[in-house]
Amino acid sequence: MVVRKPASRFILFALTAMLLLLLLLLTLSVPARASEPTGEDNPDDDLEGIDELLAVDSELEQESPEDANAKLSEAEVLTRAQRIVLELSTDSYKKVIEKNEYVLLLGYAPWCHRSAELMPRFAEAANSLKELGSPVVMAKLDAERYPKAASSLEIKGFPTMLLFINGTPQIYTGGYSGEGIVIWTRKKTGVPVIRINSVLEAEGFLKKKHIFALGLFDKYEGPDYEEFIKAAQTDNELQFIEVSDVEVARVLFPDVESSNKFLGIVKSEPERYTRFDGAFKMEKILEFLDFNKFPLVTKLTEANSARVYSSPVKLQMFVFAEDDDLKKLLEPLQEVAKKFKSQIMFIFVDITDENLAKPFLTLYGFEETRDIVVAAFDNKISSKYLLEADPTPNNIKDFCSRLLSGALSPYFKSQPIPDNKEASIKVIVGKTFNELVLESPENIFLEVHTPWCINCEATSKQVEKLAKHFKDTDNLVMARIDASANEHPKLQVLDYPTLLFYPASDKTKPIKVSTKLSLKDMANFISKHLKAKGPNSKDEL
Repeated sequence: MVVRKPASRFILFALTAMLLLLLLLLTLSVPARASEPTGEDNPDDDLEGIDELLAVDSELEQESPEDANAKLSEAEVLTRAQRIVLELSTDSYKKVIEKNEYVLLLGYAPWCHRSAELMPRFAEAANSLKELGSPVVMAKLDAERYPKAASSLEIKGFPTMLLFINGTPQIYTGGYSGEGIVIWTRKKTGVPVIRINSVLEAEGFLKKKHIFALGLFDKYEGPDYEEFIKAAQTDNELQFIEVSDVEVARVLFPDVESSNKFLGIVKSEPERYTRFDGAFKMEKILEFLDFNKFPLVTKLTEANSARVYSSPVKLQMFVFAEDDDLKKLLEPLQEVAKKFKSQIMFIFVDITDENLAKPFLTLYGFEETRDIVVAAFDNKISSKYLLEADPTPNNIKDFCSRLLSGALSPYFKSQPIPDNKEASIKVIVGKTFNELVLESPENIFLEVHTPWCINCEATSKQVEKLAKHFKDTDNLVMARIDASANEHPKLQVLDYPTLLFYPASDKTKPIKVSTKLSLKDMANFISKHLKAKGPNSKDEL
């Protein structure tokens, strides 16, 4: 023990000295943190760490996509993708556009909600295009910060996407998902079709794509193949795939028969596979895709609204409901939709989304409702319909059958029937227009107004004075209708206020009365058109 104590103390001392020396060296080698104030700005501060970032990106590019995704969180992947997108300014935008063959530019405003929604999708597309080896330069411009650049590029709304090909711009017309941006951009820059040569490639492709058009051709040549390529170049939304091997085709579309020619559309939903049976002409192919590219039940969003409204399927059935209600209804609704495929488009609208739901619900007078509403539109004749029974699958199926056969009566909104017993001016609603106006044996003087009409209040006061003046006239009824809450096929008024006189002798041709007439002139007009004057009627006020 006496011999070992000095050795133990020496070892402990030596270790302590080494640790202190190591800490001193580390302290001297660590630079000041960027957040600490310094005496002056360093122009190279912005470049600090850039080599490390580039090195990380380089390492990630050498890894397989699976390895990279395993190491990076979703937020980190997005951050990396956003670094790929160039941030343009007034000084740089011309140089970038002039020096690159292809530039896809996103013009945005920081306060714009839709810009904020599109930005991560745009970054996602930039990442995908880079991985695919696309020559397209992805760039964005803050139009609020750089208004001169935005004005020069004719960016007037937000978000705006423009593709520059050798400096010449064209408006973006594709979908607004990351995948949609990639598909459109590749089509416009020379890759309208992806060729798949092996079963392994096909299996990998299926893991990434949710919807695509598949073409099988024994040889990539001939009139049919040329029409397929024309359709691929013309369509702005769908990814087109071409294969020449039947076994490869069956991985993507299992029911492909042994053939030297086939076309179908694949979607990731219950109605997964749809075969094309028409002539291989570009117009027919595009028509087939237009009728079949949407899901059985499409959720309406701001991003797809333009595509939905422009669908060639003119009969559209809408379900307005909250998301939780739709989840319960979705599966049976899809089964109903299968029976009317390509004939009626089924659309779901989140009833809590005021921007999308309220304009539609206003047409039916249900602006404030939170109950499920099932409605339909025939866009060929601009008619609307309402399911007034419970929204069960059987009732919806019957509703759609009658819509398709033309057996449904158009819906015209109406307020509840009011009590007009003591009213000097009868209130007309949609449900009473026939009875109280068109079928009435009396002369009707009708004021058509809306709550938001600026001049309606003054006209209403004139009508009230006329009602007092003619209160003892037996064959005249003074009436008014709120056109914002009531409709009738025989009441087609575009300007408010409007005054209409319906003679008892002919209700089919109402006479329009100018609202600019004086009170006396209005009274004279009515008196002259009364079929028979009552003993107490007056010609002058």
